[in-house]
Amino acid sequence: MKQVLFLCTGNSARSIIAEGILRHYGSERYLSVSAGSKPTGKPNPAAIAILRDKGIDTSFARSKSWDEFAAPYNGTIDIVITVCGNAADETCPVWPGHPVTAHWGVEDPAGVREPADAVERAFAKTYDEMYRRIMAFLALDTTKDQSAWISDVRAIGSIDD
Repeated sequence: MKQVLFLCTGNSARSIIAEGILRHYGSERYLSVSAGSKPTGKPNPAAIAILRDKGIDTSFARSKSWDEFAAPYNGTIDIVITVCGNAADETCPVWPGHPVTAHWGVEDPAGVREPADAVERAFAKTYDEMYRRIMAFLALDTTKDQSAWISDVRAIGSIDD
């Protein structure tokens, strides 16, 4: 099994949603974890709500630092996917070592704080974007040559709304 690490700044919304979706739909092929460069310390309640609404178990969810997965971490991180929306305006972590890396930028729904229906729409949009990308990831031909497969993983970040 390959281990996928979803990275973001706060590890409270986008990366938690991505981790949950991959855990739910891809657990027979991938181990999914998430972390942040500046974790907030707790998952955003709206991220938990959207995952639960979609029937995804959230018992895994906790906001943690990406340092938890750095050396001397006992596992091997095979794929690192950053999900920060605008890399120019946000701090996205840089992963040491040689895992496959990709950027699947998504706008931060945690920036929407009110009204409640706008928050719900923002998190639903994030869920939908991550769901489409993860389904595309799970559909990739893993028998392809490694460089072509890596290119396909990276191209997923360009999937539009």
